[in-house]
Amino acid sequence: MSEETRGSAPIRPVDRRPLYEQVADRLREFIDVNRLQPGDRLMTERELARKLSVGRSSIREAITSLRARGEVEVRHGDGIYLVRRPEDVIRLLAAELVETHLDHPAIWETRQALETQCARLAALHATTEDLAELDAALDEMAKEIESGEPGLVGDRRFHLGVAKASHNPILISLLESMRQALDRTSATSLTRTGQPGASLEDHRRINDEIRAGDAAAAADAMLTHLVSTTDSLVLEGQVKEPRPTR
Repeated sequence: MSEETRGSAPIRPVDRRPLYEQVADRLREFIDVNRLQPGDRLMTERELARKLSVGRSSIREAITSLRARGEVEVRHGDGIYLVRRPEDVIRLLAAELVETHLDHPAIWETRQALETQCARLAALHATTEDLAELDAALDEMAKEIESGEPGLVGDRRFHLGVAKASHNPILISLLESMRQALDRTSATSLTRTGQPGASLEDHRRINDEIRAGDAAAAADAMLTHLVSTTDSLVLEGQVKEPRPTR
């Protein structure tokens, strides 16, 4: 090791993003930290340029980017106002994509990602009330199946209960915005012969791991459940090209 590098702190990589994108990120942080709500005023371009120590051209580009995403509006001579919080934009975008691609495999893949994380967080944060709701959902699903129904109401209640038990408002909001697609995947799965009973047993395993507070096991149980119930449906609806040989 040379004298120049011995004992020195690591050098941070250069941020190669355009300056206006970095400015936009700082504005989103400002909105989040100050808990601004739609209709609240941010600042004028001049004030923002001074506080961020950047040129007004970079501020204008950042504002243009945020306006294009529907996050802010500019009232000339008055200032910049918040239209939607960043997480609301994400939720609305997800809803638009779901409406456009109801039968796309991405819906199944997204569900696996989001609900697996919900199960992991539920194991860490579920309250007594959350656990009681999950038990009630399982009882409802069991009664539906016993009466010859596919268990759709109890299934929906259980998955929603896991999401709420995560106590992560963004995950909950995203899943609620995808509700139409999630209901459709559940209906497609649970109307297959033998699937209602298998799903109920999967739910009970997920519930047991959440109740035990085992985050990793709860996530694994949820992912295993979703993969087993949805991957075959995805494969039925698409033709996979063979991988090229080397």
